[in-house]
Parts: sequence; structure tokens; C-alpha cells
Amino acid sequence: MRMSRPFVALSIAAMGAVLMGGCGRHSSSEHFYLVSANIKLPYWQSAAAGLDKVAAQYHVHADLRGPDTFDPQAQVEEFRAVVAQKPTGILVSVVDPKLMVPEIDAAADAGIPVITVDSDAPESRRLFFIGTNNREAGRLGGQRLLEKLHGTGNVVFFTNAGQPNLDERLGGYQDAIASQPGVHIAQVIDIHGQATVAFDQTQALLAKTGKDKVDAFVCLEASAGKEVGEVLRRANASDRTLIAMDVDKDTLDLVKQGVITATVAQKPFTMAYVGVKMLDMLYHDPLPSLTKVYATDPYAPIPAFIDTGSALVDASNVDQYLQAQQGAPSQ
Repeated sequence: MRMSRPFVALSIAAMGAVLMGGCGRHSSSEHFYLVSANIKLPYWQSAAAGLDKVAAQYHVHADLRGPDTFDPQAQVEEFRAVVAQKPTGILVSVVDPKLMVPEIDAAADAGIPVITVDSDAPESRRLFFIGTNNREAGRLGGQRLLEKLHGTGNVVFFTNAGQPNLDERLGGYQDAIASQPGVHIAQVIDIHGQATVAFDQTQALLAKTGKDKVDAFVCLEASAGKEVGEVLRRANASDRTLIAMDVDKDTLDLVKQGVITATVAQKPFTMAYVGVKMLDMLYHDPLPSLTKVYATDPYAPIPAFIDTGSALVDASNVDQYLQAQQGAPSQ
């Protein structure tokens, strides 16, 4: 059917108005935050690059905040300071859920949308979680661990006890190990956010022999893998298996050298990038309530979980990850 010229002109004008409205959708008054801990780690600097990327695209502000060390109470204080700024939205990686749940709930009560990334607090009023399926990531690493041990051996884990994402990864490894009665978890060591603890403990554990010999080391967080790898490299302990976490360059270099058997890759850049986009969407198209439990609502307008993916990196594909880092977005 042929349209009249006045109708065509009106349609073009309407479309132009929509496009102009889209161009003006974002404002420099919008301010988003990601709150974590140990923010100087390469992992969080990758997330910061994700913030910068989306902030540049939308012409908004997006900042990484938190203590430089593993300090759960300092994270709480930083979160409170961010809430006091009345931001457009907050992303948070939860270190200690007992401390953070009341803070997240208070932010929601104040009308500030909160989304968890990397480490979740599902019992809080956060809207949903963006990050790795951490239990599956643990199972992924666990399968490679079992392949290397051939059904028998003692394993030591390094973690930050009580941190939700790390506890979930440990659970995934335990799921895998349960199928092999000859594989034993000899020890789970809490490094309290201090990678040097892993270095010192590995040096001591390498001296064990006989039935107490440690055959494998598993690092559930990003910083310990390099420390354990350095001890194994110096001792020329090529008979031990080391499974690490994340893909900063030092870790990848140790994978390429054969010191680290494999590492489990995550996508912190993507978590931050998608997180700000979701908060921006919620700002422009607000939910009817920030305190409603959407997880049990079959007609919820938001997801319960956005899985950003994980992958195993070993000698077969480490060069791809090293090459990708060379072209990584700068902050």
C-alpha cells in the first residue's frame, strides 16, 4: 500500500526524534561504582578497563573503589562512602557476606540498585549476580586435576576462607574429587588475602615425603598461583601438579613454561562492562521495586544470574590468551 507524502514525512520525523532521544539517553550526571577489595590486582585492573570502556561509550562516570589489600571491613567502609554519594547504581564483589548483606540491603532501601559481580550474596537484596558459575569452574579445574593425578594423591588448596566465590570453587573441586577415593584433600589453607602465605606454606609442604607427600596444589584465587609456581620452579619440582586461577600475564607465562599445569580463566572485564550496562538500563527503565525478591518470580523483568563464562587454559591454548592480552583495552 502506498503511503501519502504527509504520512511518510511524519514517520521520518518520528524516527528522527527517537534517534535523537537515543543519542541523549545518557548523561554525565550518571555515576556508577564497582566496589571490591585488593583492587590493585591485575584481575581488578581488567575489570577497571571494562568500566572505562562502557563509561566512554555512554559518556557517564564509572569508577572502581575499594581497599588495596584484602580487608573486608575496609570494603564495607568504602561501600558506605559510595552509597553516601547517592550513585546511579553499584556493582559489588562481596568479600564477607556477613558484613556486606546489611550494607547492600540499606542501599536498596535508599533506592540505589545493587548488582553483585564476581562474588555473590544471594541472601541480600542485590538484584542479581553477574559472573562466573564458580562451582562449575571448580569442577572444570577438578577434572584436569584428576587427569594429572591418575586416581591417587594428596592435594592442598589455597583460599580466602568465607569468600563466597572461592567457597563455591572449592565445592566444585570437592565434587570432582569425590569420584576418586584415592585422591585426598590434605589441607585447605586460608591465606587471608596474603599471597606470600602460599609461598611460605608451599616451601614447607614440599619437604613432606612418603604418605604425606603433597602431589598437587590448587589455588582458588588469582594471586597465589604465581607464588606457588615460583616455589615449584626454584625447586625444579616438575613432579607436582599446580592448578591456578585467572589469567594475568605472570600466571600465563608460568603456564607456558610448564610450571603451572593449567589455570581457570574468568572474564572480569566483561563482568564490569555488562554490569554497568545493566545498571544503566535499570536507571532508564526502573523496576517497580528494589526490595522485591525477583528470583522466585516467574515473570521477573530481570535475570537471576548472568554467566560470563570460564575456560581452562593450558599449554594447548595459552598462546591465544597471551596474544589477546596484547590487544587488551587500556584503561
